Amino acid sequence: MITRRHFMTGAAAVAGLALMPGFLRPAQAQSVDTTELLTPGPLGEKSLGPADAKVTVIEYASMTCGHCARFHETTWPVFKEKYVDSGQVRFILREFPLDPLAAAGFMLARSAPNDNFFPMVSLLFETQREWAYSDDPVAALLKISRQAGFTQESFEAALKNQELLDGVNWVRNRGAQEFGVDATPTFFINGEKKAGALSIEEMDAAITPLLNG
Repeated sequence: MITRRHFMTGAAAVAGLALMPGFLRPAQAQSVDTTELLTPGPLGEKSLGPADAKVTVIEYASMTCGHCARFHETTWPVFKEKYVDSGQVRFILREFPLDPLAAAGFMLARSAPNDNFFPMVSLLFETQREWAYSDDPVAALLKISRQAGFTQESFEAALKNQELLDGVNWVRNRGAQEFGVDATPTFFINGEKKAGALSIEEMDAAITPLLNG
């Protein structure tokens, strides 16, 4: 369990953990109960694409995971344009922080001005090496967060929001305990679990039959 005290007093200490790229495993298929899987957590879902899309893709990610960053820098732009923007896929991003610093990143994304969750996630992945590898990650996060419209006060308020942290913890724990998430990124494509940083070709192979079925 990640607590606010652990983050506020241990962010610098966990910077070393953030240097690790996260877990990467070969893509593996496993199905879960889609009704349970699609039940939102206490913070609600952060999603893109129509709610009634034929295919729903859920990603469990960590903000300090290098493989997650690579997915969002390479596969994500093509995937979003091809499937999400065209209305064929609903995409949901869920929190699975590997360490307190990753939890902080998600808390900031959830608190981003003007509800800019996905732009903030993209910004944090794009600048991951600047803050996750920093000797002073909190200062680095503040500097980056200012680009998204945070002030010192709103930045600190986001990181001290216990309800928000509890919600992030809830999503992570449920993913691990009920859906077997133990690596990042992990995807569920209409309930079928696939672990690993999927390429656009792997996404195509999984999604196309569902769209055509």
